[in-house]
Amino acid sequence: MSILSKLRCITIDVTGTLIAYKGELGDYYCMAAKSVGLPCPDYKRMHEGFKNAYSDMAKQYPCFGHAAKMPNIVWWKTCVKDSFVRAGYDYDEETFEKVFRRIYSVFGSSAPYTIFPDSQPFLRWCRKQGIIVGIVSNAEYRYQDVILPALGLNQGAEWDFGVFSGLEGVEKPNPRIYEIALERAGNIAPEEALHIGDSMRKDYMPARSLGMQALLLDRFKTPDAKSWRDSGAPVLPDLEAAQTWLTLEK
Repeated sequence: MSILSKLRCITIDVTGTLIAYKGELGDYYCMAAKSVGLPCPDYKRMHEGFKNAYSDMAKQYPCFGHAAKMPNIVWWKTCVKDSFVRAGYDYDEETFEKVFRRIYSVFGSSAPYTIFPDSQPFLRWCRKQGIIVGIVSNAEYRYQDVILPALGLNQGAEWDFGVFSGLEGVEKPNPRIYEIALERAGNIAPEEALHIGDSMRKDYMPARSLGMQALLLDRFKTPDAKSWRDSGAPVLPDLEAAQTWLTLEK
């Protein structure tokens, strides 16, 4: 009997699983600065500045400011401003506004992302098998409304429902986000669902804690994959392998 035959729903992570970032953060911040006649910021300083600014914003205003009812654009504007300041670039308000608008626009489009070639075929295959497909992601509303559709991942064609932290006010690794997914799939039992992601902490462990089945993708040959396998988690290189794994007789 295959694993697929026991499933009614498959939920799947987005970044690192279905899509990936193109280039470096500094590339996009550089383009934004150059568009208003400024020199490129230092890539390393910008990366560190953003990493720390994002971490602080996520702690202070989790789920992109959901509980504080902070508009998405305000959350990002605060984060990006702090990123530049931490990197040593304190632009005047008018200049920063122009730079920020460019950054916010670019990251609200498909431009900084690339879709893995097996993503769309896998999702369509799952739905053809009669499986309900859900997206579970620590992302804001633009992933659902703009970015995924622009990359060819459309609700109704590749996926049936989405659970996005910025819209729900709960984020991985909180198991509640997976409970919401099970409810949205039609209140199905956890053992009838499988979650696919690329993080032991955010994807595999919380899904398993509810009794869901789970597997991890190791698309980038991370050193952590050995410890994932040692802990008993199924670890596969891509979604083609996942499709084969799902149909194998156990």
